[in-house]
Formats: sequence, structure tokens, C-alpha cells
Amino acid sequence: MATSKKSTAKKPAPAAQETTAAPAPDALMQRVVEILEGARGQVVRAVNASTVTAYWLIGRELVEAMQHGEQRAAYGQTLIAQLAEQLTARYGKGFSAANLKNFRQFYLVYADRILSPPSRESAAPIRYPVGSESLDLPVSHPPGGEWPAFDPQLSWSHYRALMRVDKPEARRFYEQECVRAQWSRRDLERQINSLYYERLLAGSDKAGMLAEARSDADLLRPIDVLKDPYVLEFLDLPDVPRLRESQLEDAIITRLQQFLLELGRGFSFVARQQRLRFEDKDFYVDLVFYNYLLKCFVLVDLKIGELTHQDIGQMDGYVRMYEEQRRIDGDNPTIGLILCSEKNEAVARYSVLQDSQQLFASRYRLTLPSEEELQRELQRERALIENRAPQGEEDGDGEED
Repeated sequence: MATSKKSTAKKPAPAAQETTAAPAPDALMQRVVEILEGARGQVVRAVNASTVTAYWLIGRELVEAMQHGEQRAAYGQTLIAQLAEQLTARYGKGFSAANLKNFRQFYLVYADRILSPPSRESAAPIRYPVGSESLDLPVSHPPGGEWPAFDPQLSWSHYRALMRVDKPEARRFYEQECVRAQWSRRDLERQINSLYYERLLAGSDKAGMLAEARSDADLLRPIDVLKDPYVLEFLDLPDVPRLRESQLEDAIITRLQQFLLELGRGFSFVARQQRLRFEDKDFYVDLVFYNYLLKCFVLVDLKIGELTHQDIGQMDGYVRMYEEQRRIDGDNPTIGLILCSEKNEAVARYSVLQDSQQLFASRYRLTLPSEEELQRELQRERALIENRAPQGEEDGDGEED
């Protein structure tokens, strides 16, 4: 019986399906983060550019109106007061007389700006040789044209700080370096208050100082700008309690800094929001002073709300870190000062490490303000701030005509 042979021909293999490997979770996360950060950055730049340009234009309108009106201070005061009342009725807070004076001063300081996108040629800094390298430093009047328009990376809060720098060349340097290093408003104010520009010009290692300042700064995040009370006012967005608390805290710290410096008891200002690093974490001290009578550092930390054991432990930790990282031979032990401000009560408490208690009791207390004195000042300052019209001008720096 014949048997059939099985065919040895192979069946054609099915067409291979094209497959795309799924992206690794980390790579996908990175791409999504880049999309979100880029979008947020665009929003922030648009808000900054619109806010700063609008305030510059308002300032120009005020300057021109006063020039064409009566050349008397009383006329200017009346004009601004009337406009502030009308704008507040229409747009709400953010357009007080003090704010309008700031807009006017802003234009006067930056009257030579052009409101067009800056070209790379006009924005290029002047390069100075520093050893074998070169250092970017601006001059008062760069060759080849006017200053470029305002950089959209800088907010109105940045320009409020910048316009109070008297020297044009220093002001321009801080502005340029603020963009390059992405300084927050607090970082910018810290550098201005420490006369960073003057120290840089006088120093021998300019490149090193620049690198250190850039690496020591906290990078400005888009969310920080969007939380800025001035941005909220400009966009007429509700001011949530947490932001108001932050604004109140900032204003109290500013006034306490002035109070301690004016006491005449040996306080000299060192830093505001000074960063301390422990292992892989960063901590920030609200105010740091050096008392040259006691030859010691004084750390000040402000809390809005009730004093807790956690607050005390945190300050003790700050003192220990400062002892290890900043204290040098010849300095006496560092002391801390915790200030807590509640609605109707204030608490002030010194924080001293155990082995420094005797020195504090025998010597420090003779020079430092008492806790009761600090409590009274804290209550007074909070009352003054909260009783003022909430136009976002807690620092009261409007210019008089």
C-alpha cells in the first residue's frame, strides 16, 4: 500500500509585527517633567513680561502727567491719590498710592529702556580679563546702543529690589547676574545688602566669587513666581491665607532686622535666609547677625503661630550646625533666638547649648535685648503691619514726591 510522503516544505513565517519598546519609567518621567517645566516657564515669563512692562508704562504715564501739570509736590500727591482711589475701586488692591509711586520711580530709574525683544548684540556684556580667563562685568553705558528691554525671567519683585540700587553699573550687574544665576528675590536682596558688587570689584579672585555666589543660590522655580503676592495682585487672583502668612512673616523679618541694627548693642548684619547644609538636606536661617561686642553669631528664626517643641529643637540644631560649620577661633559660642508671633501674643526665647548656659547668663544677657523687650517689639511690629491698608506694601517704601 502506497504511503503518502509528508511535505517537507516549510510554511511561510508570519509577517513580523513591528514593535516599539516601551520607554523606561525614568526616561518617561524625565520627558514629562521637561514638558511641564517648560510650560510653566513660559507662563511665568509671560506674566513677568506683562507685569513689568505694564508698571513701566504706568510709571511713564505718571511722569508725563506730572510734567504737563503744575510743578508742585501737592499736585503730584493729589493726582496719585485720585488715581489710586479710582484704580482700587475698579481693580482692587495692588494700586495704592505707594504702589503708584513705585511705578513712577521704576520708570525714572529705567527710563532709557526700550520695550522690544533684546538682541544678542545689545545684551552682550563687556568682558574683562581676569588672569587667564575673562569676567563678564557691565559698564554704565555699553557701546553700541541702549539697554535691552526687561528680561522676562525677572519678576516685578526683582525689579523692586534692583531699582533701589543707586549706582547704574551695580544695578545692571545685579540684573545680569540675577538672570544668569536664576536668583530668587531673596537671593538678590541678600547679594545687594552684602555689597556683593563692590566686594567683587575689590576682590582678587573674581571668577571664584562669581562661581561661589552662583552655586550658593537657590534656583528660582516657576511656582515661586506664581505664588508672589504681586503676581496675584496683578492677575486679580485670590490671596490664600498661606501666602498672606508668608508675606506677613517676610515683613516682620524686615522690621526686626532694622530694629536689632538700630538698638546700638553691637549687632551687625550677616545674612538673611542663610543656607546651612547637613548631609543631603538644606536648612535656612531667617536672620544671622554677628555681635561684635560679644564676639558671637546670633541666629534669629521667626514662626507665625504657636511655639512648639519642634521649633525649639530646630533652633538647637541650627546652633549646632553653625558651631560646626561657621564658627572660627576667637568666636564665642553661637546663640539662637526663636520668635513666635500669634494674633494677640508674641513669644521670644533664646536658645543656647548646654555648655554655654553659664556664659549666656553671666555675660550675654547684659548686652542682648531681653525676651520681654523682643516680645513687645514683635507685637508692635505685627500690629503696625496688619493695621495698614493691605495693598502689598508692608515695607512702606513708596517714594514721596
